[in-house]
Amino acid sequence: MAERVESLAKAERAQPAVSMKLPQLQAPAIDSLPRNRLREMLAAGREAQECRRVLEKGGLNLVGEVLRGQGEFIEYDHYPEDDVYDADSHAQYYYHAHRGLTAEHGHFHTFLRRPGSLVGASPVDFPASEPWPQGDDEIAHLIAISMDAYGWPIGLFATNRWVTGETWFRASDVIRMLDHFRIDHAYPSWPVNRWITAMISLYRPHIEALLMHRDAVIAAWRDAHPGADVFEDRNLEITGQLDISVDTMVRELRLLLGVCQT
Repeated sequence: MAERVESLAKAERAQPAVSMKLPQLQAPAIDSLPRNRLREMLAAGREAQECRRVLEKGGLNLVGEVLRGQGEFIEYDHYPEDDVYDADSHAQYYYHAHRGLTAEHGHFHTFLRRPGSLVGASPVDFPASEPWPQGDDEIAHLIAISMDAYGWPIGLFATNRWVTGETWFRASDVIRMLDHFRIDHAYPSWPVNRWITAMISLYRPHIEALLMHRDAVIAAWRDAHPGADVFEDRNLEITGQLDISVDTMVRELRLLLGVCQT
């Protein structure tokens, strides 16, 4: 068993009760996906498992790798400092903690910088009350990956704009950005970079579902709060989340593809 990661995260605040009816999120069924997509997902799942295997063999884990050499672990701070960025793909991520959830140590946020130039998309037209990053500073949040106290993934979630300070693009455009997320270097850890790249491919259907649900939640919230800037509303933080298990997903993919355990 990998060493448990010490958590210093504290409860930020309780999520306010919301009386309005929000769209419900269901985990996507993958049994109807094309076999080539299933094969891509299985390859990504095996990659994620291999990254875990080599780390566990050395008594390490994914979170410990990004915290190593970073000093005291302080909630809200980014790890590693200044984030991880691939100048070729414009993919970026960081790890931090702040939600104070019992099962969660912290989470990774994944992004694509200058996404409009990569996929030909434009930010949504909205009278924002706070400035959004523009031009070369454009940045789109793809998905967040929740991690447990042992440094392994347990969930995915999508967020409102204010949470990450992003430029807001439609879900359909963010989905096209997923193809560009790739961290192809060894800082701060080659296994972590390979793992987080694989996770985007392995859970592509789930990420797509979370992004489409995100937009539905935003639309419902905006309709219920006319005149307010929905993207800056601190009462709307997490728009949807799904529990995940890499090992369970890989087993399901093997069954669907008729692939024997090796």
